[in-house]
Amino acid sequence: MSAALIRSALETALAAMSPAMATAYENAPFTPVNGTPYQRAYTLFADPDDAEMTGRVFWERGIFQVNLFYPLNVGTAAASARIEALRDTFPRGASFENGGVTVTIRLTPSIGNAQSEPDRFMIPIRIPFSAQITRS
Repeated sequence: MSAALIRSALETALAAMSPAMATAYENAPFTPVNGTPYQRAYTLFADPDDAEMTGRVFWERGIFQVNLFYPLNVGTAAASARIEALRDTFPRGASFENGGVTVTIRLTPSIGNAQSEPDRFMIPIRIPFSAQITRS
């Protein structure tokens, strides 16, 4: 259940960004519109970090990855602005709560290598997170 709460907290923060941007979420229907920028969100979990031997407390860690997709041959200004907006929304130390789980951003979001796809320019943004989980 903690994974779902973490994913929801991060996706909710992404959806609340201004300006809004069409977003493809994991395992949800989405059809890109030709010539229109969009973002695709993934929650990539690492192995849990067991904080104590009782098994009651552990840390979920991972990367919230947001891939930005823009039309080809229009430059990088719009993508750069969105990257800064993501960094403003998810700065190091920011926290987002959902269902009693607090998700904390561990590091400043990093910018991956841009790639040209057949019909889009894509830039991956990695947002490292952690959340302490206590089982009852």
